[in-house]
Amino acid sequence: MDERFSGIREFLAAAEAGSFTAAADRLNLTGSAVGKSIARLEQRLNTQLFHRTTRKITLTAEGELYRQSCLRVMEELTQAEALLSREQSQPIGTVRIDMPTVFGRECLLPKLMPLAKRYPKLHLHLSFQDRKVDMIGKQVDIAVRFGELDDLSDIIAQPIGETQNLLCASPEFLRDNGCPTSPADLRQFPCISGSSKAWRLYNAEKIPTDYPIALQHQSNDGDAMLKLALNHLGIAYLPNWLIAPYLQTGQLTVVLPETALPPVPIYVLWQKKMNLQPKIKAVVEELRGEA
Repeated sequence: MDERFSGIREFLAAAEAGSFTAAADRLNLTGSAVGKSIARLEQRLNTQLFHRTTRKITLTAEGELYRQSCLRVMEELTQAEALLSREQSQPIGTVRIDMPTVFGRECLLPKLMPLAKRYPKLHLHLSFQDRKVDMIGKQVDIAVRFGELDDLSDIIAQPIGETQNLLCASPEFLRDNGCPTSPADLRQFPCISGSSKAWRLYNAEKIPTDYPIALQHQSNDGDAMLKLALNHLGIAYLPNWLIAPYLQTGQLTVVLPETALPPVPIYVLWQKKMNLQPKIKAVVEELRGEA
């Protein structure tokens, strides 16, 4: 430690307490140790800091000036430590987040943008894809996944919601084409789907069953399938969170709601080794709706 700082703690304690003995009690030292430390400080400064009597000590004029200077320095140190503590608790640095394409764009990105505005030193690296990637191998910090999870030995997972696919169509389409009365009727109606030519739905006995469909329009993008359905071009099988706004406005209607399979959980995952990092905590809390 720099020799110039030696004795300052004892000096300030003695100045406040009014005696070496009282200062020693506060610092858990002996009175002799406090007295010797202050004497060495006075010798180094070549200045008498205290008037001493057998009953008490009082600051000299020089001692009072030195005390005020020391207090200013101590205050600056306290502020510096507080600033550093706040800085270390703030979300800082890059967070690599991997998420399903449409869900990430429609539901998660609107949550993450306000977070990025609140913390300018937080840098988001966003990846949108519908295939699962190895979080550790691909250096992904946080991922969002649907349904059953793979090996979680190095991963922490928390639920952030549910997703449920629903059959839907526009009222105009149903008016012009009629409405199926059972899942088996789907082979008679124009349908909008990805690569699948069959949809898994509950049958009358609540058993999941694959029903063939009349695939009229095909796309690998959820937004595109939604737009096709909104434009009265067929029945689609889409996630509840994607079609919810259009159900509320009446632009879409749920078809055969009794055939919908149970909701599937949505999880946010992050690496265990990063669990205590403020940037990870901030993003996870935002995605869980706890911010």
